[in-house]
Amino acid sequence: MNKIIILTVFLIFSQLCAHSQTTITKWKDDKKGAVSITFDDGNRNQFKYALPILERLQLPATFYVITGPIIGSQYPGKFIGRNVDDIIKETATIPTDSTNYFERASAAKYLNRIGADAYYDKSAIAFEDGKIDKAYKIMDTLYQKARNGSFKTGIEYSDEVAQEMGLSWDSIKVYASKGYEFASHTVTHTHLAVLDTTNINYELYKSKEDIRNHLGDEYTFDAEIPFGIEHPRALKYGFPAYAALRNMVRDSFMFEINRGYKTQPGSSDKEYVQWQRGPLSKTTLDQMKSYIDTTLAHNNIWLVLVFHGINGLGWEALPDSVLAAYFHYIKQNESNLWITTFKEAGKYMRERMHTTVTENKNDKKISVQLTQSLDEHVYNVPLTLKTYVPKNWKSVKVVQGNHQQKLQPKNDASGNYILYDAMPGKTNIELSVL
Repeated sequence: MNKIIILTVFLIFSQLCAHSQTTITKWKDDKKGAVSITFDDGNRNQFKYALPILERLQLPATFYVITGPIIGSQYPGKFIGRNVDDIIKETATIPTDSTNYFERASAAKYLNRIGADAYYDKSAIAFEDGKIDKAYKIMDTLYQKARNGSFKTGIEYSDEVAQEMGLSWDSIKVYASKGYEFASHTVTHTHLAVLDTTNINYELYKSKEDIRNHLGDEYTFDAEIPFGIEHPRALKYGFPAYAALRNMVRDSFMFEINRGYKTQPGSSDKEYVQWQRGPLSKTTLDQMKSYIDTTLAHNNIWLVLVFHGINGLGWEALPDSVLAAYFHYIKQNESNLWITTFKEAGKYMRERMHTTVTENKNDKKISVQLTQSLDEHVYNVPLTLKTYVPKNWKSVKVVQGNHQQKLQPKNDASGNYILYDAMPGKTNIELSVL
């Protein structure tokens, strides 16, 4: 008789152990992949044409805005350093080299010379491409023209800054209140890699400060360094300033495919693949749809879409009719794809990879604890948990702190389970049979 009782208890315990297991799903709500729609530069047509489409379809998005020209910003574009006239005079006798290039590049956009910006861009691009001597020579030409009067006097704005003018923090606050993410694209959309340390930090931290002052800390998690560059010098200063950069993801669990790369996402077996695609004016709608289809065909792809111009305004402008058709296609696949902001996706993946799950159980209750090693004030996105429950649990109550819900188990090849959201590092989650 005792042997029968012991065997019965053992079988019950074994069954409970087999069906009581909790994991954090790879994506929120256990979906097949994630999609983040992002916009660069904050030009007027993004809010005039794209935002209404997103609102109509109830799709979230991230806008990387240039903070300097936004109405209400405290920190405009400026050069921090010596008097620019002194720098101009000095270039007559001292050629550009490694000792003065970053200072001259930083000052180049603030010489009050119309036409200097084109030379600045060419010099910066040469530097970013590793053509250092060429970069120096172009900078010498720029300052020579500034000295001899080849440029007209006046303020010159980059195309990106000019196309954003009219955007205000008051408007951004309204958009943000609807769930859209706004993040830094620096103060002036400059080539960060060629600035000196003081001016790099001004572009990064003053942009961040304006965002914090107007929107709050929640909007200072990530940023995009202009031109999508991955230059080591720009990233060296960018990573300490922000928890994440869209330019490059350095997490060991992530394989990154930037928008200029031809690598296919299915070639990586890492836990996550960040696959950036930047539809251009010649990109067909079918090509854009194929990005979604590829994401659905795997289980580890985070598709990050990068848009710029719309309806003739901005770089590689796309018609809003194409965006409407594409966003509708994305919406059609929402049941299988987690469509979310860059910030939310980035936080979720890091939280999941830095959270441990422990579980205690008996025949009537399962207690789950989530312990993470990250800063809970920053990493505060709920994680989706999948817990297998005994077959006789027909209805389950889930309680964490003051939050509770009643769920009906679903079934897969491994048994009965429930999906629910919980916060790491908070109170334990208690599951009980109803």
